[in-house]
Amino acid sequence: MVEPEMAFCELPENIDMAETFLKYLVHHVLEHDAEDLHLFANFIDKKLYAKLEGILQGPFARITYTEAINLLKKADKKFDFPVQWGTDLQAEHERYLCEELFAQPLFVIDYPRNIKPFYMRLNDDEKTVAAMDLLVPGIGEIIGGSQREERYDILADRMRELRLDLTEYSWYLDLRSFGSVAHSGFGLGFERLLQFITSMNNIRDVIPFPRTPGSAAY
Repeated sequence: MVEPEMAFCELPENIDMAETFLKYLVHHVLEHDAEDLHLFANFIDKKLYAKLEGILQGPFARITYTEAINLLKKADKKFDFPVQWGTDLQAEHERYLCEELFAQPLFVIDYPRNIKPFYMRLNDDEKTVAAMDLLVPGIGEIIGGSQREERYDILADRMRELRLDLTEYSWYLDLRSFGSVAHSGFGLGFERLLQFITSMNNIRDVIPFPRTPGSAAY
């Protein structure tokens, strides 16, 4: 994971940062790694350059989780996993949304509170949290993040709701004891990034560890 954390940052700014971050990485690879890309474009994906250059064109699409569920229910497609509000999106749902429906990178935001960790900021509807996932064609989720809950009382209530021992998390609660500020962060899956940039079919082939038969000592 590559995990930036940013103070004075709410969810919209967090989303902007994640989009800028991915575009920067793709731009850097296009500019500095032409020889490697040429190899993958010749032998793995003839449309690799078009895919990567398309990342740099225009803003990514953005929808809420609720909108995503409604679109999936209307889809003329049979999914292996049922679609209903309150359950997490599966890879088949994510890839349908970003590959077939939007045909571009897609942010899905405001997930149900019950499927997300306690530290994500509760939205005003008290049903969803300020979370976001970035979905890209061929991969599905490549970035996940949220605005963190900075309000002490709401955070403590959420932890009690999940039956977490507040004494064990006292160090975390202390960060809010004397007030805090809006802050957000996200995690980029490094191997997923490499898989997306190279168009390799299997994520095992982009793990940054030399793998040859008989070479794994542990």
